[in-house]
Formats: sequence, C-alpha cells, structure tokens
Amino acid sequence: MPQTLLIIEDEPELVRVLRSYLEQAGFSVLSAGRGDTGLSTWEHKRPDLVILDLNLPGMDGLDVAREIRRKSSTPIIMLTARVEEADQLIGLELGADDYIAKPFSPRIVVARIRALLRRSETAPAQSQVLRIGDLEIELDAHRVQRLGIPIDLTPTEFNLLATLAAQPGRAYTRLQLLEASQGTAYEGYERTIDAHIKNLRAKIETDPKKPRLVETVFGIGYRFAREQG
Repeated sequence: MPQTLLIIEDEPELVRVLRSYLEQAGFSVLSAGRGDTGLSTWEHKRPDLVILDLNLPGMDGLDVAREIRRKSSTPIIMLTARVEEADQLIGLELGADDYIAKPFSPRIVVARIRALLRRSETAPAQSQVLRIGDLEIELDAHRVQRLGIPIDLTPTEFNLLATLAAQPGRAYTRLQLLEASQGTAYEGYERTIDAHIKNLRAKIETDPKKPRLVETVFGIGYRFAREQG
C-alpha cells in the first residue's frame, strides 16, 4: 500500500504542484485548505506524514501542530513563508520534525519527505537494546521506556537519542546531529537541533532545566553523559 500524506495548505496552486510531484513519487495524497479541516482530516485518516503550512485560515498551523503532537508522533514537515527564526523554532519546539521555507523546489520536498519517512519506519533487524541508567532504548522497535513506562518520541527525537546514547561521552556538533537525525545536513538548519534537544530533554530528563543525560558541550554541541545516577 502506498504511504499516505496530508497537505494542509491554503494555496491551491501550490497544493496542485505538490500533489503532482508526490503522486508521481508513489504517494497517496490528501489535502485540506484550512487548519481546522486539516486537523479533522488527520484525526479521521491518520496519514503517514503531514505537510503543514503555518499561515492557515480557520486554525493557525502552530495550533494544528500542537494538537497533532498532543495525540500522536505522526511526522510533520512545516511549510513556512515566515522568515523569522523564532517562528520556525516555535514550530519545532511544538514537535514538528522539519521545516522548509517558501519558495522551495518540489523535488526538495519529496526528498525531505522520503528521508523523514525512512527515519520513522521500524527497520526489522537484529534486536538492539541500549540500557542506560533506568532508560531502555529499543533501536529496532523505535521504542523508549523508563522503568517499563513508554516515552513517546518523534522520529527526530528518537534518532537524536539513539545517536547520542550509542556513544556516551562523545561530543557531537549540531551539524553532525542534524545529519544523523535528518539523514542529510542542510546549512543554516543546525540551530533546529537545539529545539529538538529541548523537546527530548523535556521527555527524558528528571529536571530538564538541569539535564543529567543530554549534556551541552559549549562551543560544540551535545553529548550523552558517560555515567548515570
């Protein structure tokens, strides 16, 4: 079965172009021109990925992202004409996995979607489990638990955690983490890692304001602590 994508975008011509490219790439495509109807479509159809504009009638794209993320880890790619970095970071902090600034090449969108879907798929392989302190990270099942209680991570958050936890003590630059979590590294996008790390810490740290697992390496990036306790 083809994977299903939902485009929530109020520019009909842009939707038409994206639909054409995505259907040629083998995807099934749904669309909505308003934020509220887009959220309703997501709730009823549960697509594999959402392509979400920020400026929408009916319901703002940030509110749509917030509602989706409150209920699910469905991958989200934001489309934005907003040039302010703060707007982009707010979207990422709400749980979006990636963003693409308008104008853009539809081929780039297709490539980014494929990369994100690859990251979110469970790859059948030899079972690999990382146990660090009271955290258990099942790499093949894309599952994280603390003391048997599941922790719901987005695909990007999971890949960041798996990358860092696999080599405790190793410092990663933001660009290295971007490549590890997104599959490719895009110049100018390194700072998006900070938003994803903030979200990850909120879910796995006892006190996110005083992180003991994911440490900041000033002037470089981040590392996973060698010792837990």
